[in-house]
Amino acid sequence: MKLPRKLLFWLFFAPVALVLLVQLYFFLQIGWWVHFNPATTSFMRQQRAVLQEKNPDFQLKHKWVPYQQISRNLKRAIIASEDANFSEHEGVDWDALQKAYEKNIRKGKVVSGGSTITQQLAKNLFLSGERSYLRKAQEFVIAYMLEFWMSKERIFEIYLNVVEWGNGVFGAEAAARHYFGTTAANLTASQAARLAVMLPNPRFFDKNRGSAYLTRRAGLILRRMGSAELP
Repeated sequence: MKLPRKLLFWLFFAPVALVLLVQLYFFLQIGWWVHFNPATTSFMRQQRAVLQEKNPDFQLKHKWVPYQQISRNLKRAIIASEDANFSEHEGVDWDALQKAYEKNIRKGKVVSGGSTITQQLAKNLFLSGERSYLRKAQEFVIAYMLEFWMSKERIFEIYLNVVEWGNGVFGAEAAARHYFGTTAANLTASQAARLAVMLPNPRFFDKNRGSAYLTRRAGLILRRMGSAELP
């Protein structure tokens, strides 16, 4: 028995068309952000909604600052900690993913993600923290879109201004003020190293600033910062 053409359309072609339209939206939105700064991100909206359930008047801590007004210490620390090959890869570091996969197998649990700065930005801008193969695949696609449209410096500038750094804290300027009472431009090397280490789990470290792991890992990043290649 043959399916009616209309039913065939709704079952197969309509979902494909919807997926393509979503990809087109992502593609065009990223093109817009080449010259205009994003006012908010998916992660910001999600976190604001959660925090406003407890306090309707809550406002996120966030202030955009140009790339040149962010300390080179912080830039070097984040590259050393998060993505040493940032200036070389095209959005996804397949070698890092393979190493992360092997490490997770050895540990018997997920302890390393292998995501690049570009992938992290893709997730922050459009997606959620949900773990699934579908979300990861979409992250890859958006990462390549970002690399198609933007220079490495622009990708890094947006990342530094929108990444989550604590409970309701987003971006380098807000983080510098929240943790050290200074500006993003004036962060010292040791302060920058601590901020870089916080990134994989910022809400935890916001509540546990005296963590021995944080201090130990920051020391390691501090030693690696000199060899970090900036875009």
